[in-house]
Amino acid sequence: MESADIREWRDHDVVDEKDKKIGTLESVYVDTATDQPFFITVTVGLPGKRRLVFVPLIGAVVGPGYVRVPYAKGLVKDAPSIETDGVLKAEQEPALFAHYELAYTQGAGGERRLARR
Repeated sequence: MESADIREWRDHDVVDEKDKKIGTLESVYVDTATDQPFFITVTVGLPGKRRLVFVPLIGAVVGPGYVRVPYAKGLVKDAPSIETDGVLKAEQEPALFAHYELAYTQGAGGERRLARR
């Protein structure tokens, strides 16, 4: 999945492995080591209480009007989140990776692992 391709899916539905809608794709975060798409943020919650949750793109499938992720809706909704106008802080990254049981390593120079594109 190339960065340019996934950016075209902004505002499309994000669904879980059972095709239950989780929310709407808001933005893409790339792995700073490879510059490849690695996580997406998904808008969830009721109007006035919206937040962005992070979901890995590992194993994701893009279809007409949706992105299906291989994670249950409940797991995603319990993931670390930020305000809709917030920023993921570097110190929040390890907890985000741990939530999805993904290995986390900083860059060789101690730089952050994810960057919004």
